Amino acid sequence: MALKPPSPASILRTPFVRPGITSTASSLSHHRLFSAPTSSTIPASKQKYVPTTGTYPLGFLASGTHVGIKPSNTRTPDLALIASATPCAAAAVFTQNKFQAAPVVVSRGVLRRRGGDGVRAIVVNSGCANAVTGKKGVEDAERMGIEVDRCLAREGATADIDDGLGSRTITMSTGVIGQPLPIQKILSHIPTAYTTLSPTHSSFLSAARAICTTDTFPKLLSMPFNLPSSPGTTYHLCGMTKGAGMIHPNMATLLGILCTDAPIASSILPGMLKHAAERSFNTISVDGDTSTNDTLAILANGAAGGPQITSGSSPGYAEFLTTLTSFSSSLAQLIIRDGEGATKFVTIRVSHAASFADAKRIASTVARSPLVKTALYGKDANWGRILCAIGYAEGVSTLVPERTSVTFRPTDGSPELKMLVNGEPEQVDEVRASEILEMEDLEIVVDLGVGGEEAVYWTCDFSHEYVTINGDYRT
Repeated sequence: MALKPPSPASILRTPFVRPGITSTASSLSHHRLFSAPTSSTIPASKQKYVPTTGTYPLGFLASGTHVGIKPSNTRTPDLALIASATPCAAAAVFTQNKFQAAPVVVSRGVLRRRGGDGVRAIVVNSGCANAVTGKKGVEDAERMGIEVDRCLAREGATADIDDGLGSRTITMSTGVIGQPLPIQKILSHIPTAYTTLSPTHSSFLSAARAICTTDTFPKLLSMPFNLPSSPGTTYHLCGMTKGAGMIHPNMATLLGILCTDAPIASSILPGMLKHAAERSFNTISVDGDTSTNDTLAILANGAAGGPQITSGSSPGYAEFLTTLTSFSSSLAQLIIRDGEGATKFVTIRVSHAASFADAKRIASTVARSPLVKTALYGKDANWGRILCAIGYAEGVSTLVPERTSVTFRPTDGSPELKMLVNGEPEQVDEVRASEILEMEDLEIVVDLGVGGEEAVYWTCDFSHEYVTINGDYRT
């Protein structure tokens, strides 16, 4: 007799059991789609970045559902739902673009009204950004959250009794700006997203696929970790993100979702997320454009147990902050790995700066310079463009040209190539420069020689394909 699978409601009410599930994706081409990719469209060169298994936080479930938000999308998931069995502490950082999308406005309001407590879910659609859509866009974003709340309330859990603080769901959208959501179509599929919630790796991977737009592969990471505050307890952290273009965040990337079963108080979670974002998602750039929809959110449900981390002096605070920052950095780098039209992954390391702020401003300026990025694509060791970008970086308090050095450092351990030392140009070995620039990974080291601070930025090159992709985005 066939066994009937448990419903999401029963899973959400029972202890979490982690199944061992693997998923393998195949590859056919480098062709980019403008909705979530299926496994068969992931390029062979990107397969190594797609996990085949994972270890996910206790009490969290995910699903990816096909809605067809863009009429051309006839089969791939474009609605993601991530939910917790119990209410979570929550925090988010949002775009600083003045034209903030409706879901940014709505989600900011959810967190403000709830004080970061009692959040249960995150719902995301791709294919339409719901940005610059007026009052109707705000209403549509609110309706998405309310429909998820309604589904979660079916469980009859006392934790979901109306507490007068409004929705328990964070809403995100990504896609074309200026077009209204097909809201009825989305609302009619949210119950399906709810009933297909699952704690399996394949479900989390499906959710990661559902938030993609021009991405060529879903971006998903997970990891176990330990805290000294709870010896013997294994905690978990997972994250998914999306983005390949319009990437120069001033908070996160287009979209990022983090979940953990560690017990973190809502009062300190915003500061921890901001710290991590400043050193991860805020240090990447594909094209220098900051999206209207940028949102990075974290949910912490404490399901793994142990004493709650309530302040900076709590045991385990420093260790969790380090783990969160390192994990966020790894997740953010996947966006650069998938930069639109990119052929190189470039690390810009600015060292011996007078301040972290100076180092980051210079690294950011070099990372978004079109002339630097096109030279990298053309495999041209034009270090003069790097110096030019360093020189016009705004807001830098201390920069001494006579102490500045620039080096190309390959990541394979082979000898580096010095281009400029203490303001004096080196005799560049063009053959060696070509060898380094042939590599997929490259590090550009800028040594300012005026202090002890360092900042790192990750970027990619500009290619002909970038223009093609963005010239065709709405067609």
